[in-house]
This record gives sequence, structure tokens and C-alpha cells, in this order.
Amino acid sequence: MNNPIKKILKHWILILLFGAITMNHLWAQQPLTISFLNESTTIPYTTFLNAPVHPGLQIGTEFNWKESRHLHLYPSISIGYLYHKKLFHGLFTNLELGFDYKTSFGLNLKTKIGLGYLHTFSTQQEFQFNEGAYKSKRDLGNSRVMPSVTTGIGFRLQPKKANSPEIFVLYQSWVEYPYSPGFIPLMSHTNVHLGVKLFPFNRKAKK
Repeated sequence: MNNPIKKILKHWILILLFGAITMNHLWAQQPLTISFLNESTTIPYTTFLNAPVHPGLQIGTEFNWKESRHLHLYPSISIGYLYHKKLFHGLFTNLELGFDYKTSFGLNLKTKIGLGYLHTFSTQQEFQFNEGAYKSKRDLGNSRVMPSVTTGIGFRLQPKKANSPEIFVLYQSWVEYPYSPGFIPLMSHTNVHLGVKLFPFNRKAKK
């Protein structure tokens, strides 16, 4: 197994372990959201599904703020990993404010605004010219901010239960800044998420 694949597997395992431990010990009453995503460097709302697939994984939770029969306002936090072949792979964390409009039969109309931090690493070997020769350069990565806007739909499998599992599809548009200072200041991206919200750590007594 070559080094790039080993790095990718290590990142995914660390994210899964961190997410599971954090959710279990700190957010025992909170939902767990998991989504697989496809990332693209494209202008938002001009495309939806893009090829080739650039995979990613996101794990997070939501905190109930205000909720009524049809409206739900909530902050959320997540961590994740992105892999864009021939360009970058990176780890990110994201804070979002979400708003759901809930229907009585289980359909949710969803929107979020967010601000995140992304640390990227090149997927290609980098070299630096030093003392008349090119030498391999250690990649320490690059820090970015990633403001985002997300829209989508969800479906609660048990609409009458407060802790119902939910399946969701989200279209997230976000900006990577700074991208290439002095040349291209920012780069627009989109993520298409397919995920689920569960309550695996809820310890409330079952009635």
C-alpha cells in the first residue's frame, strides 16, 4: 500500500475515533450526524453531481436552540476530511447555524450558514529550489477559512418522535480563502452530502 493511501486511511480512522469518543462522553444527549460527500471546485448552483468523485466524510452534532411544531433553529459543529485527487486533501471543522421547516409527514426543508477552518495538504510531491538543486520539500499544509451556505431536504423516519432518525441530502456551497494570494484570492467549492442523523448515545430512560 503506497503512502498517500496510508495517509488517507489514517485520517479517516482518527476522525471516526475522535468523533465517537467525543460524542459518547461529552454530548451523550445530542444527535450524531454522519454524511458522505462529493466535493467539487465549481461555481455554486451551476452543477449538482460532478465527476470524478472527490470523496469526503463529515461527523458532527446539533444543539437544540428553539423548536416549535414546524420550525427548528439550532447551532451545529462538525469535523471532516476531504480528498481531491491531484489537488489537495484536508481536515476541517465547521460551525453552522441551521434552520429547518418541518412538515407533519416527516419532510424537513433545511438551510444553514456556517464558518469553518480548513487545513489542506498537497496530494503531489513538492520540491524547493535550494543551493542550485531541487530538493523534496516537507508539506506543512495551508490554513484556510471556509464560509458556507447550505440548502437541502431531510426526512424523519418517525415524524411523531422528537428523537427520530433522519436521512438528508444537502447541497453546500463554500469558499476557500486565501487560495493563492496575489493570483487567485479565493476558490469556490460545492459539497453534496448524503447522510443520516441518529441518537445512538441518548441515555434517557425509554418509556
